[in-house]
Amino acid sequence: MELKINNQYKQFSLESLTIQALLDLEIPEKQNGIAVAINNTVIPKTNWNSHQINEIDDILIISATQGG
Repeated sequence: MELKINNQYKQFSLESLTIQALLDLEIPEKQNGIAVAINNTVIPKTNWNSHQINEIDDILIISATQGG
Protein backbone atom coordinates (compact mmCIF):
# COMPACT_ATOMS: atom_id res chain seq x y z
CA MET A 1 0.00 0.00 0.00
CA GLU A 2 1.35 3.41 -0.95
CA LEU A 3 0.31 6.31 1.27
CA LYS A 4 0.81 10.06 1.06
CA ILE A 5 1.88 11.23 4.51
CA ASN A 6 2.83 14.88 5.05
CA ASN A 7 3.26 15.31 1.26
CA GLN A 8 5.65 12.35 0.98
CA TYR A 9 4.78 9.00 -0.53
CA LYS A 10 5.64 5.94 1.55
CA GLN A 11 5.24 2.24 0.81
CA PHE A 12 3.83 -0.21 3.37
CA SER A 13 3.66 -3.98 3.06
CA LEU A 14 0.33 -4.12 4.89
CA GLU A 15 -2.94 -4.26 2.96
CA SER A 16 -4.96 -2.43 5.61
CA LEU A 17 -4.06 0.06 8.30
CA THR A 18 -5.84 2.01 10.97
CA ILE A 19 -4.58 5.42 11.99
CA GLN A 20 -3.24 3.96 15.25
CA ALA A 21 -1.37 1.20 13.41
CA LEU A 22 0.17 3.79 11.09
CA LEU A 23 1.28 5.94 14.02
CA ASP A 24 2.76 2.88 15.74
CA LEU A 25 4.89 2.32 12.63
CA GLU A 26 5.80 5.94 11.92
CA ILE A 27 6.23 7.51 15.37
CA PRO A 28 6.10 4.81 18.04
CA GLU A 29 7.95 6.88 20.64
CA LYS A 30 5.94 10.12 20.54
CA GLN A 31 2.19 9.96 20.15
CA ASN A 32 1.15 12.63 22.65
CA GLY A 33 0.45 16.12 21.38
CA ILE A 34 -0.30 15.11 17.81
CA ALA A 35 -3.30 15.48 15.53
CA VAL A 36 -4.16 13.53 12.41
CA ALA A 37 -6.10 14.84 9.44
CA ILE A 38 -7.18 12.71 6.52
CA ASN A 39 -8.36 14.47 3.36
CA ASN A 40 -8.45 17.79 5.26
CA THR A 41 -10.64 16.40 8.06
CA VAL A 42 -9.25 16.06 11.57
CA ILE A 43 -9.92 12.58 12.95
CA PRO A 44 -10.60 12.49 16.71
CA LYS A 45 -8.14 10.43 18.74
CA THR A 46 -11.04 8.25 19.92
CA ASN A 47 -11.44 7.01 16.33
CA TRP A 48 -7.78 6.22 15.61
CA ASN A 49 -8.15 2.51 16.43
CA SER A 50 -11.12 2.05 14.10
CA HIS A 51 -10.56 4.50 11.23
CA GLN A 52 -9.26 2.59 8.23
CA ILE A 53 -6.81 4.32 5.90
CA ASN A 54 -7.28 4.01 2.13
CA GLU A 55 -4.52 4.26 -0.43
CA ILE A 56 -6.09 7.40 -1.93
CA ASP A 57 -6.12 9.26 1.41
CA ASP A 58 -4.01 12.37 1.95
CA ILE A 59 -2.70 12.04 5.53
CA LEU A 60 -1.34 14.89 7.60
CA ILE A 61 0.29 14.22 10.98
CA ILE A 62 0.77 17.39 13.01
CA SER A 63 2.91 17.57 16.13
CA ALA A 64 2.40 20.32 18.69
CA THR A 65 5.48 22.33 19.57
CA GLN A 66 6.28 24.60 22.48
CA GLY A 67 7.43 28.10 22.07
CA GLY A 68 6.45 31.69 22.45
